[in-house]
Amino acid sequence: MKLLLDTHALIWAVQDNPRLGRRARARIGDRKNKVLFSTVSIWEILIKIRTGKLHIDWRKLTGAAGEAGYARLDIGIDHMEALDALPLRHGDPYDHLILAQAISERATLVTADQNMKLYDVPILECG
Repeated sequence: MKLLLDTHALIWAVQDNPRLGRRARARIGDRKNKVLFSTVSIWEILIKIRTGKLHIDWRKLTGAAGEAGYARLDIGIDHMEALDALPLRHGDPYDHLILAQAISERATLVTADQNMKLYDVPILECG
């Protein structure tokens, strides 16, 4: 199974936060699964750091994600094609691009965000 971590799921997984939930943690920890994190998440984290809404070291976070075996998913033209076809059901641009990546990559999205359920993408809920 291919898993794409939403931004908060990436932070929770790296920080071993209980909000990730046992089921999501087990799937992420299963070496048979490929775990991805998006550069969109790093962009979102950086914006939140710069505006004072988040206080973490993004370099340590991405380093820890790599050490855990998570693969970075850069933005590609296929993701733009999926984004172009995505219906606008809510207004978060970070979510839209992460959803488009999940669709394009045929990945299950690991998230606690209820807005993600508005789209036709497999979800593994946190919590």
